[in-house]
Amino acid sequence: MESFKVTLDIIEGGIAVLLVRDEEEININIPLILLPSGSKEDDILDIVITRDVQKTEAAKERVSTLLEKLKNKN
Repeated sequence: MESFKVTLDIIEGGIAVLLVRDEEEININIPLILLPSGSKEDDILDIVITRDVQKTEAAKERVSTLLEKLKNKN
């Protein structure tokens, strides 16, 4: 699990601009609706990113199955 802190810099038209803490040179634009309720400019947020290996493998299998069906259709 990876996590990092961001500062909610500005909100424009339903989009929040987040600055990754420390250097604050990297920004991330994200729909405001995906942030915690009540988030406002200058808030510091904790972002957690995890890989979902099971869902990734399931999606690959589903696509592979669909491709095989398409190949066999011809």
